[in-house]
Amino acid sequence: MTPPPPAIIRRSLFESDAIRIGSFAARPASDACGEVERQNEHVVVLTCAGVFAKHEAPGRHVLGTPSHAVFIRADTAYRIAFPGAVGDRAIILRFRDEVAPDEVEGPRNVEPLAPHGLLTADAMIRRGLLRRRLTDRAADRLAIETLGLELLDQSLRALRDRPSPRACAHQRGARAVERVKEAVAVAPGDAWSVARLATIAHLSPFHLCRVFRENTGTSIYDYVLRERLALALDAVLGGGDDLTAIALDAGFASHSHFTARFRRFFGCTPSALRRETSARRVGELRKIVTAPVIGRA
Repeated sequence: MTPPPPAIIRRSLFESDAIRIGSFAARPASDACGEVERQNEHVVVLTCAGVFAKHEAPGRHVLGTPSHAVFIRADTAYRIAFPGAVGDRAIILRFRDEVAPDEVEGPRNVEPLAPHGLLTADAMIRRGLLRRRLTDRAADRLAIETLGLELLDQSLRALRDRPSPRACAHQRGARAVERVKEAVAVAPGDAWSVARLATIAHLSPFHLCRVFRENTGTSIYDYVLRERLALALDAVLGGGDDLTAIALDAGFASHSHFTARFRRFFGCTPSALRRETSARRVGELRKIVTAPVIGRA
């Protein structure tokens, strides 16, 4: 029996000569792949919550999580699935070749954009800020367009930052790493251990730690921590939930542990970021954003 298609809501939220911005929300009934799709413009997908998988060919896919940017090249076939039937909510940036020709095609002797890449802390916060601006009827169009293009620039930089050529040669290791990343993406708040993830990867714990760093440029611990912080960020910026509840839901042992890790990664505490965002002081918010110091972005 063919599973029902996911309930998908797509909205167009902003359009200018340089960029089109929309939202995407999926509530899947299964984790089966959808129909083949193509886009007539280049697309960067920035997941705010949840997870999806973009299948480019049999046995080859990339994950979209709140810590990643996913690139969909215009006129390229792909299929989407939702691991664990968790679904996702995302911001969609659409643009044409002429908007960023050097970034998309790259100068001579430079490889094209990777299908996905890890976002910096700054990019994650800008994504959240842009999402809030898009729902604010009083928001200035120039502010939205500026934020959108800044976020697009940071996303394309993340897509340039690919693993080393050596890592790409470990196909078995790469597939194992993708299984681990998918498990973490579906449930980042779980009490993960290397042994448990190694079982999922069908590798020894020692081998998994090595190939994971080779393929992602970061350790398993830092990757899980990044996914938890990215998950928590959307809730922090949402403003509705208690910070302690957010911390525990994201897998942190306590409010203080969450606050310390959040501050180290994002450059400010969750409560400070929430105050700045609620007050809509965009200039001040940008000042408190710093580059990430855990893992590799």
